Formats: sequence, C-alpha cells, structure tokens
Amino acid sequence: MDKEFEKTIKKLRDIKKTAIMGGGKEEISRQHAKGKLTARERIDRLLDPGSFVELGMLGASKEDAEKNIYGDGIVTGFGKIENRMVGIFSQDYTVWRGSFGEIHRLKMNNIMDKSRELGVPMVCLWDGSGGRLELNAYITPAHYSTFKRFAKNSGLIPQISAMLGPSPGNGAYGPAMTDFIFMVDGLSYVFATGPRGTREEVGEEISMDELGGAQVHCQKSGLGDARFPSEDACFTGIRKLLSFLPSNNEEFPPDKAPVQFPPLINNRLVDIVPSNPKKTYDMRQVVKEIVDEGDFFEIKPEFAQNILTGFARMNGHVVGILANQPLYLAGSLTIDASVKAARFVRFADCFNIPLMMLVDTTGYLPGSQQEHNGLLRHGAKLPFAIAESTVPKIALLIRKAYGGAKPAMGIDKDLGIHVVYAWPIAESGVMGARATVKVLFKHEIEAAPDPSAFFEQKVSEFRKTEDPYMMANSTFIDDIIEPSETRARLISTLEVLLAKRKKLTGKVNHGNIPL
Repeated sequence: MDKEFEKTIKKLRDIKKTAIMGGGKEEISRQHAKGKLTARERIDRLLDPGSFVELGMLGASKEDAEKNIYGDGIVTGFGKIENRMVGIFSQDYTVWRGSFGEIHRLKMNNIMDKSRELGVPMVCLWDGSGGRLELNAYITPAHYSTFKRFAKNSGLIPQISAMLGPSPGNGAYGPAMTDFIFMVDGLSYVFATGPRGTREEVGEEISMDELGGAQVHCQKSGLGDARFPSEDACFTGIRKLLSFLPSNNEEFPPDKAPVQFPPLINNRLVDIVPSNPKKTYDMRQVVKEIVDEGDFFEIKPEFAQNILTGFARMNGHVVGILANQPLYLAGSLTIDASVKAARFVRFADCFNIPLMMLVDTTGYLPGSQQEHNGLLRHGAKLPFAIAESTVPKIALLIRKAYGGAKPAMGIDKDLGIHVVYAWPIAESGVMGARATVKVLFKHEIEAAPDPSAFFEQKVSEFRKTEDPYMMANSTFIDDIIEPSETRARLISTLEVLLAKRKKLTGKVNHGNIPL
C-alpha cells in the first residue's frame, strides 16, 4: 500500500472513531450517570450481534464537521432481530441533545423510506429534546417532514417506538403516529409541552414524571402500550412483539410449531367462569387456558382495563385477542375501551392477523359523563373497525352481551364475523331481562296484586328469549359448545379459515391512524 493511500485510510479510521463516540467521553459519562445507555449501546443490545449496518455515520452540518462532530444526534441503519431484518434509528442525546436538525431529519427520513421500500419493520428509539431551537434549524425544506413518513408507512410496515428519554414537541407527535409505544419507568418523558413551558403558558407547576412519565401515559392517557422497569426489559418486549408480526402488509404473521399445552380439552375453564352473570372473574385466566402455553402478550394492559387486547398463538398460528374484562366495570364498553379496541382491530387487519373475540359485557357504559364526552362518536369506532376488517374473525359469547356491545364485540355475523360460538350459560339481548321488565312493565308491576311475583314471572319469560338455544335455532350463532372444548373448537375453526388465505398482492390497504 502506498503512503498516500495509507494516510487516507488512517484519516477515515480516525474520523469514524470520533463519530462512534458521539458527543465524546464526557457526554457519554453524563448519559450513563442518568442510568441511560447510549444510542449505539441500545442498538447493540436490541439487534442480533454483528448484524447492524449503519447508514449516515458521517452525516453532519458544515459547522459540525469542522468541529469533528458527526451524526447530528441520531444513529440509523438496518439490522436483524431473531434473524429478521428491521430498519432502526436511535436518537443520540450526547450530540445536540438528540434534537431535530437538518441532517438529523434527513437521516431519519432516509431510513424510514428505505424500510418501507424493503418491506421491513421500523424500530424507533427516542431520546431527544424535540425540535432544535437554533434559528437555522427552522429553515428546513418541506420534504424533510418526518410526520409524512410515519403516515405513509402506516399499515404497510409495523412501526414500533421505544421512549428511552425525554421526547417533547416534534419528538412526541412522531412516536404517537407509530403503531406501538413502549416506555421505561424513570426514563420516558413524552409531552407536547414540557414542565417549563407549561409553567410559563398556563402557570401550572408539575414535574416531568407527573406530566408525561411512563405511568401517566400507560395508565391515564393511553399513549403507552406497555411499560418496563429497564431498557433491557423494553428491548426484550420489542423482540417478543416482533415475533408475532409479519414484516409487512403483504406477508402473513410467522407461524410456530404446534404445542400440546394447554390441552385441547380443558376442564379448568368451568372453574374460572361463574355461571352467575353478576359474579366477576379474570378474563386473563380464560385467555391463558385457551392460547398456546398460556402466553398472552398484552397491549395497553393498564389502560381501559375493562377490555383486553393482545397477541397470542393457537396451535402455532398468531391471533389477536379482543376480550371483555369482567373485573373492571363488568366488562362494559367505555370511550377509552372502544378506542383501544378499535385501533387494535385496525392494526390486526393491516397485518393479516386473525381476531379472536371473547365476549362477556353488560353493554356500553351508561351515564352523562360518557355520553357528554362522546360515547356514541368514539364507541362507533369499534363496530366500524370490525365491519371494515377482512381478516378471519371468530367470536365466542362466554356469558353475556347486551345492546350495542353485541355487534361491537362481534356477536353479529352480518358485520363480517366468520363464526360465532356460545357457551351454554350465555345470554344476549337488547337489555338484560330484569332491566327490560322494569322498563316495559313499570305500571303493570305497580298495579299487580303481588308485584314481586309478577316481576319474576316476566323476567322468567324474557330470559327464554336470551337463551343461547334461541340464538342457535335462528342461526344467529353457529353452535353452542362446552367450555372444556373451547380451545379445540377455536383452533379447528381458525385452521379452516386460514386454509382459504390467498396471496395478498393487490389487497385494499388502510393505515393505522391514531384514533
């Protein structure tokens, strides 16, 4: 090798060595002192070892390049998770506090565009200070919009965000447009306006954690889909979530080998669900007795807890689970539950994931608070999403379904539910028998010689119309099944429906709008 060539290679190595250090040793030490990993450490922890191919390492403004500062606060590229390709960006808080500068946006947009073109999931690791406040940061061409990329990619490739530091302003709306947001206790802070701006604008004193921490967004706002105790636990969650998802909308979710647990005929279900519709139970236990190995990856477990959403497998096939939770508000549908469920249904439909609906609900929750806050407007999103979806859908009426919650939860084949089953204890109607009698026979009850006896007689008569056998006679449901055979019947039915899956090229697509 001649000396001139040797000099150029040495220069390249020196520059890349500097670039890999981000903001330098002092900034990296500050990052570690906060209990946070650096951008590249995060990529190394998440991706398969040695699989990362970085793009744009030497990206820098003219001013930064003259100071030997590279990357503009973001690391981007491709790598593998469980041997499947993903696009990834990781904001680098050690350079410009991970804020959005011109090169930062170009790198972010580039990896999102390439991920869409290649049909691979996009993983976004956020840790920044939002839009850069320097004057020249605002002189940005329109085609630098990151929001456009999130919207354009929606429904075509899965988009997963992990909040690993602060993410205000532009850095908050971006992740809100992705499909899933994972958060870490003590590290994640997401808000449109931070505590200082909140104090200046509206005079409210509030901490970062109270305003936009992981617990707030996973329990109250519904922005977060899951929260974790550490970054490594968060990365484990991302890997598991991706194991249920196809790489893009033209693929089917990845199957695994069938398993023998729980048994196909399972007598434990009758011990979990009380026949008395007024008694409560934990629907999660039912789910775990139905799905492979009891493995249920729940989405938004702390938000709108009256409904469960998440992913599982049945005989190796990926399914999306949508289930009422009688432990909370008797499994009724509220505004938050409707929006949570509707967005989950739309995501499943985008990515060809069959839906299993386990139904036990008293109906939509009544009351002025729900009505005035838009129960009808938001509640309609769930039946709309179900009616719009084209994936295989199986509904099981476990105990009860009343009013508008019946079609909203899939007890209505005309909405496109392929098969509807019921347990023998199931009941369904416009309203519960006792409430119906009170409404229809108010004056007759008052005038009866024995009001209590008259009331119970009418209740008995109306209960016959709620009987699952009446529904089966009219083919409103397809069959009444024993609880013990639930797993076996759901699997066999699912496999019948999956046998008709065809090549997806040319299917009508829709995005996964943040409802």
